[in-house]
Amino acid sequence: MTPGSRELTLLDRTRSVLVVIDVQERYLPHLHQGARLVEAVRRLARGAGLAEVPVAITEQYPQGLGPTSAAVREALPPASAFFSKLSMSCLGAQEFRDWLDASGRDQVVLCGIEAHACVAQTAIELLASGHRVHLVRDAVTSRFPFDGEVAAARLVLAGVVPMTVEGVLLEWARTAESPLFQPIRALIREPLPS
Repeated sequence: MTPGSRELTLLDRTRSVLVVIDVQERYLPHLHQGARLVEAVRRLARGAGLAEVPVAITEQYPQGLGPTSAAVREALPPASAFFSKLSMSCLGAQEFRDWLDASGRDQVVLCGIEAHACVAQTAIELLASGHRVHLVRDAVTSRFPFDGEVAAARLVLAGVVPMTVEGVLLEWARTAESPLFQPIRALIREPLPS
């Protein structure tokens, strides 16, 4: 194993949380493949609802950047928890830390923006606090593609597990016999927009 890496385990819906980082209305037009990101996050949110995986949504300085995208909000499970923050890392918000600790879960599935800033800093601090971090590569972006590429490479070296939307959802279902399988299959039937 390389430094910072961990033994690989499958995602378990009873050990997972989904963290949606800063997918806010005013920021979306400036992102590389913003429409793709929104659809990817919507699918993850719907899948989390089906799998009964707790969801946290953060908003970076919402007074300036606005609320979470309406398209994402409508896909969230009813019990989703919202957190405002000023720090780039989600762990800089004490309310978020408290929510994560109270969940008792050790697998954190990350999606959102920006890959090299808020997502990367959150991932690194989560690793340092002992969590297993899964980065959903097709549900993370930045304004400029190169920033996202470098961030993903850095995080994998640090021990983050790269995943896709489809991979996350299928690991939460685990088997075609699961009652989750058919509804999740419907979520992933069509490819994400380009």
